[in-house]
Amino acid sequence: MSRAQLALRVSDLEASITFYSKLFGAEPVKRREGYANFAITEPPLKLVLIEGEPGRETRLDHLGVEVESTDQVAAATGRLKDAGLATFEENDTSCCYAVQDKVWVHGPGREPWEVYVVKADAGTLGSSGRAGGGDIGCCTAKT
Repeated sequence: MSRAQLALRVSDLEASITFYSKLFGAEPVKRREGYANFAITEPPLKLVLIEGEPGRETRLDHLGVEVESTDQVAAATGRLKDAGLATFEENDTSCCYAVQDKVWVHGPGREPWEVYVVKADAGTLGSSGRAGGGDIGCCTAKT
């Protein structure tokens, strides 16, 4: 089963966890320092909360589609390239406390999208290049 991912950078992680737990009737499946994620069954959604700077409004960090296998990431990569989109591939990268294979693309408004598979848990928040986006990487404290 694939599911959409919405990653938000929030200024108050605990308040956000409380709000989204109430909104979706579910608790986070993973909590680490500065990070939480929810695996929502209905609607199928991976909601990721990344702690940002205190006092700042919540903002979109990135969007994604979580898939079940590396083969599905490879198929998405081929389909996106065939469609003429610029892609940035990462394999065995550490991001959001997980080891992942992924491909990044940007939408017309420069919104970053990833198609990814979680291969294993990771002990660190990690950093991903986010489609060649420079210093700002997936799940970093930089804004």
